[in-house]
Amino acid sequence: MEKEIEVLQKELDEVKKQAEANLNGWKRAKADLINYKKEEGQRMEEFGKYNRQAFVFNLLPIMDSLDLAEKNLSKDLKSDEQVKGLLMIKKQLEDFLKANGVEAIAAQGEKFNPELHEAAQMEECPGEESGTIIEEIQKGYMIDGCLLRPAKVKVAK
Repeated sequence: MEKEIEVLQKELDEVKKQAEANLNGWKRAKADLINYKKEEGQRMEEFGKYNRQAFVFNLLPIMDSLDLAEKNLSKDLKSDEQVKGLLMIKKQLEDFLKANGVEAIAAQGEKFNPELHEAAQMEECPGEESGTIIEEIQKGYMIDGCLLRPAKVKVAK
């Protein structure tokens, strides 16, 4: 009888050890799954951010064309109804970009900042301090505080 109790006690101890090992393995697996979900969530967020930036970057040439069209309009054409429609589309695109965290970089009259501006040309400009932007050739944009595209500018020598 005593031997049977000893054998049963050994079996019980082994089963307890196995149950504890299984529980610890389950806890590790659960912690790994939680960590995986967090990491995957961060990866998906970065992926979404990258896709949004790429999408907006591909819209910028359209915005450039609309800016150029508006810049070259004569005053009498600005009152034309079809031109007003075109300018409304430009405004809608600007609003869309703003709603998606896109901001135009200030350039005209600002001090040249190599982190935000790309000097396409330098020009003698009497009356202007050296390093001042005298003309914006192409708008630059930031998205969520990150540079999307630098502004191309003319800088006073």
